Amino acid sequence: MPNFSIRYGLLSFVSYMLTSCVQSPTAQYNLTSVNKINSAANILGDTSYPAICYGGYRTLTRDSQPDIQQVKEDLIILNSMGIKLLRTYNTYYAEVETVLRAIQELKEADINFEMYVMLGAWIECENAWSKDSTDHNRENIQANNAEIQRAVKLANSYSDIVKMLSVGNEAMVKWATQYYVQPGIILKWVNHLQELKKHGLLPKDIWITSSDNFASWGGGDSSYHTNELNRLYKSVDFISIHTYPMHDTHYHPHFWGVRVHEKELTAEEKADSLMRRALFYARQQYYSVRHYMKSIGINKPIHIGETGWATHDNGLYGNTGSRACDEYKSAKYYQFIREWTNQEKITCFYFEAFDEKWKDLRNAEGAENHFGLFTVDGKAKYALWDMVNRGVFNSLQRDGNTVVKTYQGKKENVLGELAWPVNELK
Repeated sequence: MPNFSIRYGLLSFVSYMLTSCVQSPTAQYNLTSVNKINSAANILGDTSYPAICYGGYRTLTRDSQPDIQQVKEDLIILNSMGIKLLRTYNTYYAEVETVLRAIQELKEADINFEMYVMLGAWIECENAWSKDSTDHNRENIQANNAEIQRAVKLANSYSDIVKMLSVGNEAMVKWATQYYVQPGIILKWVNHLQELKKHGLLPKDIWITSSDNFASWGGGDSSYHTNELNRLYKSVDFISIHTYPMHDTHYHPHFWGVRVHEKELTAEEKADSLMRRALFYARQQYYSVRHYMKSIGINKPIHIGETGWATHDNGLYGNTGSRACDEYKSAKYYQFIREWTNQEKITCFYFEAFDEKWKDLRNAEGAENHFGLFTVDGKAKYALWDMVNRGVFNSLQRDGNTVVKTYQGKKENVLGELAWPVNELK
């Protein structure tokens, strides 16, 4: 996803070193507790396991970690929506294990509580985030090894919860100029994890992937069509792609605009039409990956590791830019993407559950801080108003705040924020 350096921040791994990039756990973990009924193969593509991307950070820095009670509040809210599958991004911060502990304790308290995790390991190049010496042909071996080793440890310690491992997040796409690596680096770590599975050092039912932009999976420019990528296709258990038509309202706006025959439509009808074109755009990116996969003789499940639509922006996607961001359009994208992926039995990790203020420290009004279905203080955005009406969140709170609707619950206030693209389509 664009604005990657803002979103995920500078990961400082210098003080954390392991001696070998291929070291394995010294002893086999007890894997007898793995729930074979709810393996990754059973979960992915099952519409009764809705998925979402989750970060529990409330403040302007990830140095301020959410405690286990805060995470439990979040998970109970998500569970009330029916969410059963979370995606995390890296293992460096304590928050990831806090999430796993919270799920474990909620399961112990309620045998009906069910939630699983796709655990992410952050991967970056050598001298990532530096201005002058970034080397995309080499990796940050110390940091990457530490991420993988922590992921292995967590996957084994919480084998009834962690059902998927993702090697890297948008780590191969070339617009990630501050940290991207070559596909061979991702392939090396995927193969390493597959070897651990083969030798009983990871649960055999856990599925391995890399979660990356659709172009990185061969669905875009032919420069990505490499032998290393093809080998990666063979090594992963499934493909996890990202698609963000919201960003492309600025970068590739050919699909974005009000058509001549739509000028007389109501505000809602115009927005619905715009968002159906956005859905079509996302679908085309998904199908482009599938087309490339089949062209190299591979047939594996493809799911969506990320897609979403910000509710506010004062930059490229706001009212001074493509005019894409507001709560109504975001709600429609959420509705349409869920309907399509459910119909096609595609697991969709929607981005994201709650707004996180640390994503763009330089601009509090920036889109990166506003992708949540809930605000930081726990208000349900327009996409979830129907759930509020049905009492889904009754008695639930986030940090002492009752879950209520944004905009004082007045739809006319939501519609009042609608703005239309300046470009006119035929």
